[in-house]
Amino acid sequence: MLRVANLQAYYGKSHVLHGVDLTVERGEIVSLLGRNGVGRSTTAKAIMGLVDCTGSVEFNGHDLTSKKAYQIAHLGLGYVPENRDIFPTLTVEENLRLGIKGRRAGRWTFDEMYRLFPRLRERSRTEAGVLSGGEQQMLTLARTMMGDPELVIIDEPTEGLAPLIVKMVAEFLQHLKERGISVLLIEQKLTIALQISQRVYVMGHGHMVFEGTPDDLKANKLIRQEWLEV
Repeated sequence: MLRVANLQAYYGKSHVLHGVDLTVERGEIVSLLGRNGVGRSTTAKAIMGLVDCTGSVEFNGHDLTSKKAYQIAHLGLGYVPENRDIFPTLTVEENLRLGIKGRRAGRWTFDEMYRLFPRLRERSRTEAGVLSGGEQQMLTLARTMMGDPELVIIDEPTEGLAPLIVKMVAEFLQHLKERGISVLLIEQKLTIALQISQRVYVMGHGHMVFEGTPDDLKANKLIRQEWLEV
């Protein structure tokens, strides 16, 4: 479904990604792991057309390297950014409505989002800017799914959240897995990533240093010590 080959990305003259290769198959959850600053978020932004890059990025047979971010989104690729990017002066419901693409009915409805995240129903008329960090994370996850993506890139969904909210986000990711939605998850919490992923990548200094199953990573103490553990 998603195939990235020899991805090189830049911020001005800074060369950030050095030949990144990864794939996500249909219905698969793949986690991209690594320490802060190694290029994981840049990989997501490059796939979504948000940073200058070269190489090959294909999604469902479409070449994404020459497309704008909104064109990529309309092809069925969803993106949940690390900074959430909610619209603070709009209500929860208005934010969700903005996630809908076109006029066709998607697989995800307001009722389903409110069922998965009951707090959003309670706050549906509240301006998003006054929500807690956890509530804003719920909102941006739900808003992305309202666009009915076939694959969703989720960047650090549990960062800085209370344990109860982390558990709720983990349950949401498990629900996506059960619904057959492909996911590229960028995450630091190994417990969540290893629990729900079919495959994992580990990134270090702008390139991949490991690819395998969760069991492969559990068995590879050297990779964990060198590239993941503090």
